[in-house]
Amino acid sequence: MNITKGTIRSWSRLGQRATFFGIAVPEIAKQNDDLMVVTADLAQLSNLTKFKDQFPDKFLNVGIAEQNMIGISAGLAMEGYNVFATTYASFITIRDLEHIRQHLSNLALNVKLIGTAAGVVAARSGVAHWATEDMTFMRALPGMTVMSAADSLEAYCMANFAAEHKGPLYIRLNGVPDCPQVYDESYVFEPEKISIVSEGTDAALIASGSMVHEAVEAAALLEKDGISCTIANMHTIKPVDKEGLKKLFDSHRLIATIEEHSVIGGMGSAVAEYKATLCNTPRQVFIGFQDSFCYNAGAQKYLWEQAGLTGTMIAEKIRSELK
Repeated sequence: MNITKGTIRSWSRLGQRATFFGIAVPEIAKQNDDLMVVTADLAQLSNLTKFKDQFPDKFLNVGIAEQNMIGISAGLAMEGYNVFATTYASFITIRDLEHIRQHLSNLALNVKLIGTAAGVVAARSGVAHWATEDMTFMRALPGMTVMSAADSLEAYCMANFAAEHKGPLYIRLNGVPDCPQVYDESYVFEPEKISIVSEGTDAALIASGSMVHEAVEAAALLEKDGISCTIANMHTIKPVDKEGLKKLFDSHRLIATIEEHSVIGGMGSAVAEYKATLCNTPRQVFIGFQDSFCYNAGAQKYLWEQAGLTGTMIAEKIRSELK
């Protein structure tokens, strides 16, 4: 597809989920006879209705049976299918964890797990529908690749990467409709490599998912105070880009990891685990959901405010830490 400014703007309006399943996956289906998309009763909410009508032989709705979906997906993969399995991120990574561990990770099967409404996208639905520990669980599974898209364009790129990737893969999508745009048509997606959005000298803001845009806003505010920040999009959480991270450690006096996820076990932990193997690295600040649930249900950005995840609050945190 010829990706233009207009294309990216329209995808941003659609959001990550609709771009992934409504734009990218139908294109993939036309080129891959072995593709099979499996969902647990979320055809409409996952923007798969048109795909179902266009490719009925490549679509399977197992109903509200998320754990069975993993077993069915494993069986399809063992028969040679390239499987995309999807439901809410909270269900596919937590409710299905044992089945993913035994069937997909243990057997290294070619199933791509797409978790929609990751982070606190389903904010008003409460804790049961939030996915703020999903990266922790998926990252711990042997052989599992873990990714998080910064915007709709990157979600499109990840869908195409997933179609070519062999083995279990988890992609978390947390960009809602009118998802802020991070990249333009010149963007080249490099799997397993940190993407540098902009370069600075004082602090490295390493972000994933929707937090990349918030990091951009935070950096703009800090620049007014004479604080120079690098913005790094860590779209691949596992495996980590060791070379890219080391460059950031070597050139900044503060590392801040920013994620719409728990600070325990997620992207920040992945950075810290590698950093701990090196000598003379800068201090790291973890910005994300702390070790507690937020019971004040509300809009997604309201919950970001509760956790200190808005651009303004991130800037305040970095400003304080640098002092």
